[in-house]
Amino acid sequence: MIADAPTAVRQRWRTIDTAAGGLALDLGLYSVSALFAAITASTSTLLPHRAWGAVAAAGYLVATLAVVVQLVVRQRSPRLVGLASRWVVTGFAWVTTALSPVLWQSVERANGRTDRAQEEVLVVEQAGIRLLEHGTPYLGRDAIAALPTGEQLLGYTPYQPGMAMFGLPRALVDTWWTDARVWFAVGTAVALALAVATLRAAPATLGGDRRRDAALLRAVQAATVLPICALTLATGGDDLPVLALCLLALALAAAGRPGRAGLAVGLAGALKLFAWPIALVLIVWGLTRRAGIRVAAGAIGLPVVALVPALLVDRDALTENVLRFPLGHGLVSSPAQSPFPGHLIATALPGGRLIAAALLVAAGAAIAVRLARRPPGTAATSALICGYGLLAAIALMPSTRFGYLLYPLALLAWAPALHRPEAAPTSPASEHLPGRTTSA
Repeated sequence: MIADAPTAVRQRWRTIDTAAGGLALDLGLYSVSALFAAITASTSTLLPHRAWGAVAAAGYLVATLAVVVQLVVRQRSPRLVGLASRWVVTGFAWVTTALSPVLWQSVERANGRTDRAQEEVLVVEQAGIRLLEHGTPYLGRDAIAALPTGEQLLGYTPYQPGMAMFGLPRALVDTWWTDARVWFAVGTAVALALAVATLRAAPATLGGDRRRDAALLRAVQAATVLPICALTLATGGDDLPVLALCLLALALAAAGRPGRAGLAVGLAGALKLFAWPIALVLIVWGLTRRAGIRVAAGAIGLPVVALVPALLVDRDALTENVLRFPLGHGLVSSPAQSPFPGHLIATALPGGRLIAAALLVAAGAAIAVRLARRPPGTAATSALICGYGLLAAIALMPSTRFGYLLYPLALLAWAPALHRPEAAPTSPASEHLPGRTTSA
């Protein structure tokens, strides 16, 4: 029987993924990343990116050499090239290409360098200061208009109120370890560690623990050491804790914990709007498990709770920052203008912004129809819908960035690690039983 196209694609990917026990793809990942980092260090026009490339290139190169050694000794010392050693190399790569650049740039910035952070770091830290002093992270339109022309962009905080929490340390103490990126890294590491622990504690598929752990390793690599993730964490970083919380939510869904999955994605939604589509998909998944209300309680409740104080303190400021500015109606335009189809259509065609918006709405409607007709019954399917849906949205949004691709790439890579044996729908009481590991 001839395999259908999706099955054939999965088989080809599995062949690539498992070649030389997974080491072949590891070698490709680290070597290409080393080349990318070296090119970034020598050609980028963004100084924080150049600084990242100078440090990360060495880390990727050492990881590449480590994999080469593993390939050489693979036949003679199989114990030295197993999953455990691959996890060690992945951890080393994350420390040297993401965490070390974060710490280095934070220290240099604290010592007076003004070219060691992207604008979003400053925006989040200012939001934390305003939250502490005024009870809201947002400036109103009049206050932004009163800023010098070159500073008006930094006056906007186009995030949900929870993001200001990462800026609170800088509001209290002005030193290197209160840099928002340090706390982005901490939040990311904690959420990913919980996600990995959750998946490893859950029952494996018929493929066994080894296949599950191999898929999990590849998923973690996609969320940590890919240059798009490591570079983003080192220079800006605000997207990484959002992504990590979404991955944790999917892991909890796979482990049969819908209430906790809702809380995790709700925390992500309290930070940034990118988590809201993932929350919607998880709510639909929860409905297939008779747990939609439990998922929605956290997924919707936490972002609403985060919005209430800002709404009560200054409703107009909240609207200006989280609605008008992202929709292109602020005093200044968003710098997120990567040449994806939506941006090209919006800028090159008459009425292009309306056309791009219509295409984006059409894509959203198609996904909504898919969810209505074929609701995702597993966390893995939910991750695939989220990944492809966000990929379409990023491609069609009039204002977007290449860096946003970290969301669909990580979500799609996460899906294979979420496959679990089917379990009966859980009850609220059974979800909290000690040791419960039933899956979605």
